[in-house]
Amino acid sequence: MSNELFTADNPAAPLAERLRPRRLDEVIGQAHLLGPGKPLRVAFESGRPHSMILWGPPGTGKTTLARLMADAFDLEFIAISAVLGGVKDIREAVERAQAARAAGGRPTLVFVDEVHRFNKAQQDAFLPHVESGLFVFVGATTENPSFEVVGALLSRAAVYVLQPLAPDELGLLLERGRRAAAPSLEIDPPAREMLVELADGDARRLLNTLEIALATAQQQQRGSIDAGLLRATLPATLRRFDKGGESFYDQISALHKAVRGSDPDAALYWMVRMLDGGSDPRYIARRAIRMATEDIGLADPRALRIALDAAEAYERLGSPEGELALAEAIVYLAVAAKSNAAYLAYGAARAFVQSDGSRPVPLHLRNAPTRLMKELGYGTGYRYAHDESGGFVAGETYLPDGMAPPRWYRPTERGLESRIGERLEELRRLNEAARSATRREKR
Repeated sequence: MSNELFTADNPAAPLAERLRPRRLDEVIGQAHLLGPGKPLRVAFESGRPHSMILWGPPGTGKTTLARLMADAFDLEFIAISAVLGGVKDIREAVERAQAARAAGGRPTLVFVDEVHRFNKAQQDAFLPHVESGLFVFVGATTENPSFEVVGALLSRAAVYVLQPLAPDELGLLLERGRRAAAPSLEIDPPAREMLVELADGDARRLLNTLEIALATAQQQQRGSIDAGLLRATLPATLRRFDKGGESFYDQISALHKAVRGSDPDAALYWMVRMLDGGSDPRYIARRAIRMATEDIGLADPRALRIALDAAEAYERLGSPEGELALAEAIVYLAVAAKSNAAYLAYGAARAFVQSDGSRPVPLHLRNAPTRLMKELGYGTGYRYAHDESGGFVAGETYLPDGMAPPRWYRPTERGLESRIGERLEELRRLNEAARSATRREKR
């Protein structure tokens, strides 16, 4: 595929293509890979291209990075879509790379989009050519490459994980798109927030949605874009589940409260309403993980694992099959024993630390890896719990000196926490007995 079709100079191209970065410094997001000294930045600056797998959600820059690598190293760029392509496309790419090398021309980069869609035999077809150095292989995938890319190919490529764009990064991209497409049009703050929320970390979705809104505003001879215009013009599925509007937050709230209230039918209803309205199932998976920690906690620690497993199952299966795993998790969370004790304890600890001073770590709790530290008393008097009866050091304190036990964590009497509460009471009884004995000895 030629790069000439998708340039900033082609007004017929979609906005997302016209704004595709031409230099690494123009890329928005992925600072963990592209910042100074970070892996992909170093790879670009090394002068030595290497094969890689770019793993991340849609709209995070996988194709862009492949194109930038081809430009940075002056490589012939060949793109294959694993959704539309097959063995014939692989064979043609190999022949083109061989012809380019025989003619003494530029080396080649072969970019395979959605590489996980190729079966094992198709993926294996790249191996001898990657090993021989005929071309640099760059695969893009939205699925976990550990499961979807054959081991032999995976072992010959570095894996880089791309993250969804953060709201502030999407905001920068939104302004860049507005200036490029319609600099005279303004976007009011609620509309900006709605566009960013609708994008959900996907740069391409943001720009495509913005392009629809800008075209509508220009057609109606408006001087600005507001939330009302977006609701009236965006595709029906986006209007129905408006992530920037009241309906979105109402349905999330209803789902969360149905789970908290232990009503599996109501929880399923609101989950399906959200999916039917266009919600990203991954968002529901993230909310389930939060419910497991906020509303169930240690009353049933299995809930968190089930929520995480459901999220992973969806990533592997996609829609609609993966949605069943999410439904199972939502039902389990709804019927599980509930406790927000850990949630409240964490909040209380945070509030205390933010308002309290920086108390020093007691000497007996400090590590003493050097002789000097030992001479200064680091670690002196520390008792190793595993050497004590029952694996518990009765009478010991692990808080800063002079700090009273705050009792932030107060287990409920529901589920596993009832047993945790009993255990804590027994440990407190042992502590008090040991400390009373110490006080008597000092008299």
